[in-house]
Amino acid sequence: MRMFEKLEDLAPLVGQEIGVSDWIAVDQPRIQAFADATEDQQWIHTDPARAAAGPFGTTIAHGFLTLSLLPRFYETAFRVREVRMGINYGMDRVRFPAPVPVDSRLRGRFVLKRLEPIEGGVQMMVEVTVEREAGGKPVCIAESLTRQYR
Repeated sequence: MRMFEKLEDLAPLVGQEIGVSDWIAVDQPRIQAFADATEDQQWIHTDPARAAAGPFGTTIAHGFLTLSLLPRFYETAFRVREVRMGINYGMDRVRFPAPVPVDSRLRGRFVLKRLEPIEGGVQMMVEVTVEREAGGKPVCIAESLTRQYR
C-alpha cells in the first residue's frame, strides 16, 4: 500500500499511477452471493454445468461484481493519512473488455486523472484498471469519482 500524508501530496501526481491493490479471489461462492444479492441469476454466472458448454467454458463473474470490488481495491492500494472520510461520488466511462472466469484473481491499478478542491477536501477522478492474474486484457476500466474529506 502506498501512503500519503496529505491530500496536497497527490497534486504533483496527476497523470501518474498512485497505487496498486492486493489481489482478490473471485470464486463461485462470491459470484453466487452477488447473484443472490442482485437477483441476477443468469446461467453464465450461476450454473457451472451449463456454463461449461457456453462461450467461456466456465462460469464468469458479473461485470457489476467486478465493479463492486473497487472499494476493496482502494483500501489496499493507497491511503492519505489526513483523510477522515471518503465517499463514492460516481463513475464515468465504465467498460468490461474481458470476462472474469470463476477462480480468477483480480487487482486494481489506480492512475490519478484529476484532483479538484471542494469544501473540506478534494474530489478525485481516478482511472482504475482491473487486471486478471495471467490475463491479457483488463477486465474492467472505469473512471471513479470520489470525495475525500479532511
